[in-house]
Amino acid sequence: MDRRESLKALVIGSLSSGVILSACQSKPGEKAVGAGVLKVYGRTPDEIMRDEELNKEKFFTDAEMKTIAVLADIIIPKDERSGSASDAKVPEFIEFIVKDMPRYQVPMRGGLRWLDVHCLKTYNKTFTELTSKEQLAVADQIAYPGTAAPEMSQGVSFFSTMRNLTATGFFTSEVGIKDLDYLGNKPNVWDGVPDDVLKKYNLSYDERTLAISIKPDDRGKVMTWED
Repeated sequence: MDRRESLKALVIGSLSSGVILSACQSKPGEKAVGAGVLKVYGRTPDEIMRDEELNKEKFFTDAEMKTIAVLADIIIPKDERSGSASDAKVPEFIEFIVKDMPRYQVPMRGGLRWLDVHCLKTYNKTFTELTSKEQLAVADQIAYPGTAAPEMSQGVSFFSTMRNLTATGFFTSEVGIKDLDYLGNKPNVWDGVPDDVLKKYNLSYDERTLAISIKPDDRGKVMTWED
């Protein structure tokens, strides 16, 4: 199972359908909240106001956001099926989450600093200054808790947090929803008693019933929540 399939299995098993639905694309004309990260469904006026206030704040520095974007794209890279984590605005999602849930601030900032210190000791360069091959090598050192060296424990903890936030942000985005092939509820459409059954019992619909209850343009149409 590759990295994307592993993350997909993790998220499908842990996220409720309500979380997934809340991150789908809004209807035309709806105002988005959260710089493209949050939507307005189910949000009270107070919640919308709080979201807007949080979006005006900035927690991560530009350098930290650059590192987060690189790590997120290592965790979920772009492939022939869909875009990368940064294409799905995962870094912006993480920026919002650490402000909305302050308990993530110390682990994330501390982890980012640990990462740069580790890279400076190993390569004499910060993480974002490394080559792609070197970045992957560092990620491999902290991505697998079962095989990581004991001295990498802080990096392992940080990467686990980063991976969880990346998976959550990606698979609750429009890009991620499409990657999951999640179509939402698709109820059957009743288009009346079949003609052969009606003929068998010598019955038929009157014009009024056909016009009101069984619309020709509805036959065969699969309704989604967006409708």
